[in-house]
Amino acid sequence: MDANLVLIAVAVLLLVVVAGLAWLGGRLHQLSTGQAVGQAQLTRTLEERLDAVTKRLGDSLSEQTEKTGRNLTDLQKRLAVIDSAQKNITELSSQVVGLQDILSNKQARGAFGEIQLRDLVADALPPRAYEWQATLGNRKRVDCLVKLPTPPGPIAIDSKFPLEGYRALREAPDEAAALLAGRKFSDDVRKHVRDIQERYIIPGETADWAILFLPSEAVYAEIHANFPNVVEDAHRRHVAIVSPTTLMATLNTVRAILKDTQMREQAGFIQTEVEKMLDDVGRLDKRVGELQQRFHKAEESIREIRISTDKITGRGGKIVDAELGDETPAEDLPPPQEKIERPG
Repeated sequence: MDANLVLIAVAVLLLVVVAGLAWLGGRLHQLSTGQAVGQAQLTRTLEERLDAVTKRLGDSLSEQTEKTGRNLTDLQKRLAVIDSAQKNITELSSQVVGLQDILSNKQARGAFGEIQLRDLVADALPPRAYEWQATLGNRKRVDCLVKLPTPPGPIAIDSKFPLEGYRALREAPDEAAALLAGRKFSDDVRKHVRDIQERYIIPGETADWAILFLPSEAVYAEIHANFPNVVEDAHRRHVAIVSPTTLMATLNTVRAILKDTQMREQAGFIQTEVEKMLDDVGRLDKRVGELQQRFHKAEESIREIRISTDKITGRGGKIVDAELGDETPAEDLPPPQEKIERPG
């Protein structure tokens, strides 16, 4: 009895174990299937997100590459501009160095002033109004002689460039050095003024005043601002100190004087030509009147010719009417005239 119960219990237990294993197998299968589906969805989701990230990354890289290309192009252009500016700066530096070399040499500095003077005079005056390196009666040679009529007479222009004294004045380290440099600069300019007065102002040959040309606006401004005694001394000696700007204004005045002189010289010729022109106008008016009378006569002749033509046309019409009128009796016709009337 007990053995049967044990067997029954064992059998029941085996059935339970079998049923549990079957349920567990189904559950495991279900879990495996669900896990496979979830894994597939997860894989698909990951692939989609990876594709999206890849696309965004590609777009970003493409945009960044394009932006980098534009930046590189702009950078190349700016580098080209900088390179061109660097070349200009280098050329300017070489020109400045060359100008410094020119100004540091006294003879070259004088040539620089003469060249600037030549350019200004050539731009303002006609070639016949001046002469370069003209030799005066005292055998002194002046840089430029402007040929004005008497009065005032030819005007001498001489170029001077007291740059050394000006530099010493501007670069003076203290007041004492500046005072000494100013005195030296003033003496240099006074000497130039005195030389021009003695060499280039000749009574009866030139004007009673001459021009000292300073090819530097800075030097000219320094003299007129801080050395009025030098300017007054130059005026007493009949020497005008000018800069490039004031020389141009002076030359414009000289050109006006030359033009006025030329007009006065040509006044007699112009008056004679005007009188001849008035005679020609009178003859022209007379001939126009004669031509107008001839036109009137021609119009009268044309009018008379037209009258004669109308008469001839009218009589021709009468003749045609006479020839076509067959029903008109002969006795109704006008008698023949012995004399033919002249037309017109």
